[in-house]
Amino acid sequence: MAAPALVALAHGSRDARSAKTINALVAEVRSMRPDLKIDTAFLELAKPSFTTVVDRLVRSGHEEIVVVPLLLTEAYHAKVDVPSAVAEAQARHEGLQIRATAVLGLEKSFLEVLDLRMREALKTARVRELDALVLAAAGSSDPLANQSVARLARVWAAHHKLPVTAAFASSAPPATGEAVRAFRAQGKRHVAVASLFLAPGFLPDRAAELALEAGAIAVSAPLGAHPELARTVLARYAVGAVELVPV
Repeated sequence: MAAPALVALAHGSRDARSAKTINALVAEVRSMRPDLKIDTAFLELAKPSFTTVVDRLVRSGHEEIVVVPLLLTEAYHAKVDVPSAVAEAQARHEGLQIRATAVLGLEKSFLEVLDLRMREALKTARVRELDALVLAAAGSSDPLANQSVARLARVWAAHHKLPVTAAFASSAPPATGEAVRAFRAQGKRHVAVASLFLAPGFLPDRAAELALEAGAIAVSAPLGAHPELARTVLARYAVGAVELVPV
């Protein structure tokens, strides 16, 4: 019996760079598991849609699908949009076994990717040492999602023995510019900002713009198509595939 298909489900963006990055990440996943049927889908603003991908998989004979949400926090999209999309697909295709896994989340191992992106950003900054770091995320109306970012910031601070604060591009304070200005008001001149986003888009660009206006010396690129994220996608898939097996 064939293994369940894997659908990597991203939010979607009108920014073409976002879909390009998501597709590159999924290509990394495929390179690690060439035996699996792996597709990319988007909740909105980009193609192919989740409905299109699921319908195509069912037409080609797939009876089991594991959906891995490419989301970094358990916020609205994870709690409402993804379950709704999966339930609708289940109702539309009688006999289909489909399950959404936990989101990618904020794994401690992602800090290694943040460090890599930060080193790349600092190559032109000509600074020997940083005074402080800002961890910039999308932000959510869900306080638990924002708390998970703040928690990761504390772990990163302990690792680097530097002050680190979480900041958000929307829905919650502080904004990246406010966080940078607060550090500079404390006399910290060399403040860098790490982009805790999966892919480029409006929110990462806005966060970077505000940070640089406030005096940040560098802003890193989003996490992007890194093998560590691909391994996490496959880890989530493995759990979801097991959970599809009847007890």
